[in-house]
Amino acid sequence: MITTFLVNHASAVKVLFWVVLVAFTALGWWTHRRQARRTLVTLAVISAVGVLALTMTPAGDGGNGTFCTVQFSVPFQGIDTLANVALLFPVTLFAALLTSRPVWAVAAASGLSAAIELVQALLPNLGRACDTNDWFMNTVGAVLAGLLGAGIIAVDRRQRTRQAHPDGATP
Repeated sequence: MITTFLVNHASAVKVLFWVVLVAFTALGWWTHRRQARRTLVTLAVISAVGVLALTMTPAGDGGNGTFCTVQFSVPFQGIDTLANVALLFPVTLFAALLTSRPVWAVAAASGLSAAIELVQALLPNLGRACDTNDWFMNTVGAVLAGLLGAGIIAVDRRQRTRQAHPDGATP
């Protein structure tokens, strides 16, 4: 159902993709700025559950007789690539802001994506297809989230330093 909707509204998907990424980034910045750790934990957990629900629930045939399709696409080109870029963006962003370790959040998200693809390959009855392109696009989204998370952390750190030392002197 969602795939049909996305295909029928392909031109709106690209706009919606960027709107959603901006909205998640704004939400992440706002919660980080307010030091709302519980909210970041909640958002990260909800995002992770969403990822698992979207990737591990049985669906269709999915299998094409191969262990895993090996291919790599250009990011931000089609509906599938946009969906895969967006998939791990929220959980990576919220984890990066929560831990203040964006590199680790990106590595964990990429590892999670690889694990999901491996499970999809090993469990053909799940009806999901393993595809290296999915892992690659998930990782592109995670890197984008990590970079934005690092930027938010740096800006907030700089602002807190300025507020703690308004005269410009640092300890």
